[in-house]
Amino acid sequence: MISWIQITFQKHFRTVFAILLAVTIISFILTIGASPGIGRAENRVATRPFYDLNLVTAEDQQRLMGDASVSALFQIGYGLDNDQLQPFALQRYASLYLANKLHIPEPTPAELATYIKSLRAFQDQNGEFDAATYNRFRDSLKGNPRLTEATVSRVLADDYRVEQIRKLLAGPGYVMPSDVAEQLTRADTLWTLDVATIDYASFKPAIAPTDSEIARYFSDNAFRYEIPPQFSGYSVDFPASNYLSKVKVTDADLKAFYDANPARFTPPASTGKSAPLTIGFDAVKDQVAAAFRVDRARLLAQNAAADLTVFLYDNKATAAEIPTLLAERGEKTHTLTPFARNQTSPDYPGNVDVKTEAFRLGPDRLYSDALATTNGATVIFWSKTIPAREPLLAEVRDKVVSDYVESQRHMRFIELGHIIKNSLESRLKSGVSFDAAVNAIAQAEGVKIEAKSVPTFTLNQPPRDIDYSIFGMLQQLNQGQVSDMTVASGKGTLVYAVGKKLPVISPSNPMYDAIDSQLAMIAANGTASSVMTEMVERQLKASPAP
Repeated sequence: MISWIQITFQKHFRTVFAILLAVTIISFILTIGASPGIGRAENRVATRPFYDLNLVTAEDQQRLMGDASVSALFQIGYGLDNDQLQPFALQRYASLYLANKLHIPEPTPAELATYIKSLRAFQDQNGEFDAATYNRFRDSLKGNPRLTEATVSRVLADDYRVEQIRKLLAGPGYVMPSDVAEQLTRADTLWTLDVATIDYASFKPAIAPTDSEIARYFSDNAFRYEIPPQFSGYSVDFPASNYLSKVKVTDADLKAFYDANPARFTPPASTGKSAPLTIGFDAVKDQVAAAFRVDRARLLAQNAAADLTVFLYDNKATAAEIPTLLAERGEKTHTLTPFARNQTSPDYPGNVDVKTEAFRLGPDRLYSDALATTNGATVIFWSKTIPAREPLLAEVRDKVVSDYVESQRHMRFIELGHIIKNSLESRLKSGVSFDAAVNAIAQAEGVKIEAKSVPTFTLNQPPRDIDYSIFGMLQQLNQGQVSDMTVASGKGTLVYAVGKKLPVISPSNPMYDAIDSQLAMIAANGTASSVMTEMVERQLKASPAP
């Protein structure tokens, strides 16, 4: 399975990798100099040594992270985010420092060429070196002032030397024969499966909870119904309708408005009479005029709302003074229905700006900026934040009942899975076919069950349309057995092992040496990585950030 996934990703994302190779390198180098230093202590301490680097200085940070970002693109084919890049960069530099101490030589041109061919960024769909991809990358460097061929050559040469250190630290990689046997069995066992999928939506048991059951469920799950903190306040609204009479309209304005928004207007249907056909602006002038007035009225409403906020700001209005100042201006206030952060305001349904602004307000910011609404504009004012609380059962009874019924339904669905498994095993042992057994059980239990056969496969080369949750069921499954039901994505799944043929566990098996080599490489890389991790941690502990 792992091999298939790797090949699939390489085939489908090769173009993306090629683009990232040219784009992400530059973005990393452009941004790395502006990013904060490791430990964010550059303004408080003079130095933070890491081998022969000073992690405080921007120059050494760029040397560390900039080279690492380019290296990551070459080695894995795509960029790393900062959280991933930092440990990679530190280990890479520690390896390079060790390579210098051990006098690991620079690669010869032939060695460097061989190394480049092994880099994932320059490989084709089959994992082979793609000269065209490499040449396109080389061409992209021409005239690039931020990423030169000299920089790329230096990074590649350093990476070659880092690779030599990794090989020295990794060693041969020790693998037990039992490890190879276990992995070979898992990857190369031939499976033939029948799969039964139970539709959860079709399972509708009758559940009538009593008051005592509801009360007990609510008591056990009261934390789930806690009412979060709520915004409580009021608003001053500026309806656009109040400003329609103030909108001045000219034909030039209407024509310009139409030209900017032609798709908003639909010409009236033809009457079928032999009258001259009117098209374009003249055909929809009344629509344009109406839309123009509304548009400008909204703008006037927003300007009026903004004027109010400026007035309050200029008067340095306090919470106690705001109501008086609003009354003096003749502004009418509207009390808002309290709402939580995960809700929209019932008074302005769907208005994300109102919800967002409401929870930016508080004792230190009493009112919002002017906010656009469906009907015009508004300014919202903070009165208080209602603290979180656990509600009474009566306040959330409908929700509690719904949750209880669903929890019981889920539990009974799990029980149904046991019933179906036992019934399926019994019918199969009596000689009934899988399809016939599934159909009979579906009718008996009143649920929708789909039967499907999966052609013979191995986990090393699985069918592309298979449900990957099935793989976890195979570990303890023998031929002729039915698995327990697993539940995911609105369905329950049971697997019947029609056939299970174990591979030959012997070096004569063509896959034996390949798996042995893969496991040895994993073990060796783990050893090298642990050594480098320890080296990095010791250096960072020796000069901790304040």
